[in-house]
Amino acid sequence: MMATKKISDEALNFVSGGDNDQTADDSRFLNVLLAGRPGQCDRYGATRIFFESHEKEIKNAWAAVGVLAELNDGWTVVGNFYLAGGKWVSQEEARQYAMNFIGKHITRAQWDW
Repeated sequence: MMATKKISDEALNFVSGGDNDQTADDSRFLNVLLAGRPGQCDRYGATRIFFESHEKEIKNAWAAVGVLAELNDGWTVVGNFYLAGGKWVSQEEARQYAMNFIGKHITRAQWDW
């Protein structure tokens, strides 16, 4: 007998990334947030994330704002994970933490272009 199970909303919150689009969003967000600051990474689209290795650069950008990131490498189905303030957080919580960390708040419209 097979039971059908639904992932909880809380657990779903931790499925915060994990595909090339989400890692590309990380690069866009961090590029704008860190503009002119140490650790700023370039902006990448999902296709470049898939075919080129930018994981180290994006992880270093997250580290510059106090977040440890384990990112999808473009070849696995394992999602992105973020550790901020000593706990695992969702991608959105990591963004909020990063903005608070450096004292600069930006909207999605400011970085997602």
